[in-house]
Amino acid sequence: MEDILLVEVSRRVATVTLNRPAVRNALNGALRRRLPTAMEELDRDEGVDVIILTGADPAFCAGLDLKELGGGGGGGGDQGEVRELIEGGNPFSPVSKPMIGAINGVAVTGGFELALNCDFLIASERANFADTHARVGIQPGWGLTVLLPQAVGLRRAREMSTTGNFVDARTALEWGLVNRVVAHDDLLPTCRALAADIVSNDQAGVRRILRTYAEATAITTTPARRLEAEVSVEWLRSGGGRPEEVERRRKAIIERGRTQVG
Repeated sequence: MEDILLVEVSRRVATVTLNRPAVRNALNGALRRRLPTAMEELDRDEGVDVIILTGADPAFCAGLDLKELGGGGGGGGDQGEVRELIEGGNPFSPVSKPMIGAINGVAVTGGFELALNCDFLIASERANFADTHARVGIQPGWGLTVLLPQAVGLRRAREMSTTGNFVDARTALEWGLVNRVVAHDDLLPTCRALAADIVSNDQAGVRRILRTYAEATAITTTPARRLEAEVSVEWLRSGGGRPEEVERRRKAIIERGRTQVG
C-alpha cells in the first residue's frame, strides 16, 4: 500500500509530500491525522532546518476529501471529527522552522489554506488557486479569512471567496499570493536552493525572526483566526455542510474546476 505522506530529509531540508495523487491529494481522515504529527516531529528534529510542503503531481491539494465527507468514502467523514479538526484554527501546530510551499498544481479550499499557512510560496506554472468553501457549503476554519487578505488584499480575497473562481499562477504572482513562478520541472530545485540559502544562516536567528513576525501579526490575527474557527464550528452545528449536500455539490465542483483550469 502506498504511503499517503512522504517525508524525505536531505542536507537539513525536509520535503513533505502529500501522496494521494489519484484524488488530487485530497485530505482524508488518515492524511489529516498524519500531517500534523509529521510536522511536529520535523519541528523537533535537530537535523532539520527547513520544511518544504508539496503534493504528488498533478495537484498540490484539493482540500478535504469531499467524497469521504459526503459519506461516500467511509471513515473519517463524520462531522464531529471535522468540527474537532477546525476548532484549533490550524491544519497543524505552529512550526518554528521556515516552511516553503511548493505549489505544483491546484490548491483548493482546505488545500489552499494549507498553502497559506506556509511562510512563503513558490509556484509551478501549472499552479492554480481557488477558495470553494461557499460552493461546498462549508466555512473556512484554517485561517483563510485572515491569511488570504494578508496576501492579496481584502477586495481580491472577497472576490476569490464569493466567486469560487480559480486564480492561475501568473495572476497569483501579480497579486502577491506567491513569491515566484517557475517552470514545473524547476519547482523543487528552486525551493531546495532557497532552503539551502536559509540553512546557511544562523538558525537561532532565523527562528527568532520568524517568531517575531508571528508575535507581531498575532496582535491582530489571533482574535480573527479564533473568530473564523468559531464561525466554522457554529456553521456545522446549525446544519451547514450536511454530508448529503456536500455530496450533491461535489461533482459539480469537480466539473467546474476542470473547465476553469483546463
